[in-house]
Amino acid sequence: MTDTTTSPDALDVELIGLLAEHPRAGALELSRLARVARATVTARLGRLERAGVITGYGPDVDLRAAGFPVQAFVSLEIAQGAIGDVRTELDAIPGVLSAHATTGTADVICRVAAASHEDLHATLLRIDRSPAVMRSTSVVVLSEVVAPRYLPLLRAADRPGPSRAPAYRER
Repeated sequence: MTDTTTSPDALDVELIGLLAEHPRAGALELSRLARVARATVTARLGRLERAGVITGYGPDVDLRAAGFPVQAFVSLEIAQGAIGDVRTELDAIPGVLSAHATTGTADVICRVAAASHEDLHATLLRIDRSPAVMRSTSVVVLSEVVAPRYLPLLRAADRPGPSRAPAYRER
């Protein structure tokens, strides 16, 4: 969202925050919580979805509780021009949760989860078997210090406030 017509304003960020706090809330409940009309909530959420800001409504999953307590970050140095091959190969490995092309000494950094250290070892060996991977380095996660999040960033940006009907204005 780079232009001002689709950049989230304060009400959009408030709605995203309410969705994070009340993921099962419908438009009517969100309208009550945000003190705006249901049609406003529906229109705003639709616009945010079409703009690609809201990308889904899936459940958050605790991997440890789901039986995958071992996680690692894996840095890959890959052959020149092989990012497409690496993407395809990593996508075929269920334990690879995410992978990002990066700058610096690593070309790709992956987040990997496994049921045990043995399973992690098998996943790392599978990654290393790729002909496009020249070198890999992994670090095992001991604990999560800050959970994945986006609301503090959205809330920190200076955003224009929405216009509200007189009945909903702060007093």
